[in-house]
Amino acid sequence: MNAVVEVRDAHVVHRARTGGLFRRDRVYALTGADLSVAPGETVGVVGESGCGKSTLAKVLVGIERPVRGTVSYGGRDLWTMPPAERRATVGAGTGVVFQDPSTALNRRLPVRRILRDPLDVHRRGTPAEREERVRELMALVGLPGALADALPGRLSGGQRQRVAIARALALEPALIVADEPTSALDVSVRAQILNLLLDLRERLGPALVFVSHDIQTVRRMSDRVITMYLGRIVEEAPAADVAGAARHPYTRALFSAAPGLLHPVDPIPLRGPVPSATRPPSGCPFRTRCWRADAVCAESLPEFSAASRPGHRFRCHHPVQEDTPIRDQRARSPE
Repeated sequence: MNAVVEVRDAHVVHRARTGGLFRRDRVYALTGADLSVAPGETVGVVGESGCGKSTLAKVLVGIERPVRGTVSYGGRDLWTMPPAERRATVGAGTGVVFQDPSTALNRRLPVRRILRDPLDVHRRGTPAEREERVRELMALVGLPGALADALPGRLSGGQRQRVAIARALALEPALIVADEPTSALDVSVRAQILNLLLDLRERLGPALVFVSHDIQTVRRMSDRVITMYLGRIVEEAPAADVAGAARHPYTRALFSAAPGLLHPVDPIPLRGPVPSATRPPSGCPFRTRCWRADAVCAESLPEFSAASRPGHRFRCHHPVQEDTPIRDQRARSPE
């Protein structure tokens, strides 16, 4: 079965004015990313702010063009398609839920128009069928029909995000990319939106890429979890295994920092801030903060290694042993 979307060796480099008025440094936003998303699969992408999660999401939906590498839809390279075909492929085949619904929705358009726009642009159905589809979408995400003529400013944050989700589903896309969809919402509303996404995934069956800095939420939402650090994918594991069998020290550190009521652990300390993406460290990008790093880590970037569990791979010279409790990993040196 062909993947819905497949990214191979994708590199994204930005120019940023960081060294003075006339100097622009290269920002290595994404480096050598490989990712394949199967139909109906949910892939979680996790990491700290600035690790490349949102850049990867933009690459997946054609907003960001890699300077190197390929992005394929149904086996066809997105960026070799004619522009009109690329717009139709991405526009109809993907839906995006952005982080902040207050800026993702046009404030001057009522909910009805926001939801109808994708149908109008792609000429789906008759005008009457489009109006019926708008009513279906509102019911699908739990919005009362009375809000159809409301402007986004009259809605709560949770209602606005429901509108954004409904818009993403309007054309029945094969892929939904949700980039931090609950981070701008009140805590009391986040669980409602997450449960809505889970319910829609079960009912409609689209592939879902769920981007978040919250590794516990990602594990709950996903079939597979991708860990990113400084623009690189450093670990990929089935969600059921990632808590107890993660091999990369960074993934372990992320889990140690997540609150745990039943089995609380002390956070694994990381040395200093995340390095600059304009001047990434030699060798392993995580070595400057890793408690297991040594001279080998500075000399070469580790290749992907396969763990004993199927579908699990990681980049690390000194991986954590499988099934070792997080509480036993603090400040342990490489074996």
